[in-house]
Amino acid sequence: MGANVTRRAFFGIAGLTGAALIAGCSNGGASSSSASSAAAGKLTIGTLATEDLLPLWVAQEEGLFEKAGLSADIVTFQSASELISGVSSGDVNMAMTDIMVTASMFAGGTDVQMEWVTLGTTPQQGRFGIMVGPNSNVKDLTELAGVPIGVGSNTILEYVMDKLMEGAGVPDDKIVVEELQKLPVRYQAMESGQVAAAALPGSLLALGEASGCRTVADDTKGDNISQSVMIARAETAANSSAEIEKLKGIWNEAAAMVNANPEAYRPTLVANANLSDVVAGTYPISEYPQCEMPTNAMVDPVLTWMQGKGYLTKPLTYDQSTGKFSA
Repeated sequence: MGANVTRRAFFGIAGLTGAALIAGCSNGGASSSSASSAAAGKLTIGTLATEDLLPLWVAQEEGLFEKAGLSADIVTFQSASELISGVSSGDVNMAMTDIMVTASMFAGGTDVQMEWVTLGTTPQQGRFGIMVGPNSNVKDLTELAGVPIGVGSNTILEYVMDKLMEGAGVPDDKIVVEELQKLPVRYQAMESGQVAAAALPGSLLALGEASGCRTVADDTKGDNISQSVMIARAETAANSSAEIEKLKGIWNEAAAMVNANPEAYRPTLVANANLSDVVAGTYPISEYPQCEMPTNAMVDPVLTWMQGKGYLTKPLTYDQSTGKFSA
């Protein structure tokens, strides 16, 4: 049985006339069908509608799951909170997420571990940044010291924002958060000048650049500060290790295909990451890594930052040889 996608399209940009900036998909929450698909020996992979999972969508189209004899479903969720709930409940037994979410789930009692980096083995893979609106006079990050920046607390974008501001020499007590958890609302507030700047992912940076906004700084240069990762529930890693190894082989094959001819898979990216029509034909397709475990150099700074922010109530230790956390 090949990989199937459970999808329900929706408009993620409420109140922004004429532009569906982010369209996503949902499995409608924990359902009996998705719960049964998370049985031993079958992989149910949760994700958001994002470029980070492109190799597996390509693998689905190219029949690589069938070729490898792997039974798997891809379930695309509408929001990060729904994805986290899906992993915590066991409705999905693997997921594409980030280091911060994985650590938070583990600290919250869901035993999960990291399997490989989906984007971010180099700074150029994946993009997050700080953007200002078309009428802004801000030229560099130092001009945003003490100025509220739209971001969501306890997210990878807040982490990237802090690191970029720190790299620009802005003291921690001069980094001010304007709490805007919803990306569509955050983008609109930045574009209209309601907030001076916003921390945004690559798809919205590209849209903003096409609409006259400016990216003041992003994380594609300098230190490698952001990664997305594939994770597994601990019992899945233990009971379905052969299936996970097959999935790694599928990822590696599909990633190589995308890297060799990225434009051939632009329609797949546009359909599944639901890019705005404004950037669908020009959005840069990332280079995708072969499966590599997240390193301590990637993970430990995130854990230190989370503890300093109070997002972790007790320290966690990460073992890059296993992808596991311990308290």
